[in-house]
Amino acid sequence: MDLAALGRLVLIVAVALFVIGLLFIGISKLTGGRGWLPGDIVYRRDGVTIYFPIVTAILISIVLSLILSFVLWLINRGR
Repeated sequence: MDLAALGRLVLIVAVALFVIGLLFIGISKLTGGRGWLPGDIVYRRDGVTIYFPIVTAILISIVLSLILSFVLWLINRGR
């Protein structure tokens, strides 16, 4: 791997981390700092709490799929 390709890879990873950071900030503002989204299931009973982050998992899956598609598009565009 030459230095130019390594530099592109580092920039792509940096942009992906930046987008993920913005996503976390946005989720925090959306949820009001509660740490969960509307649609996530929280079950509390007799001192037991079970948390099913369904909507959060779907949102993270969509965002990561978009980021991966963009990264693969950038990599294949250079060929």
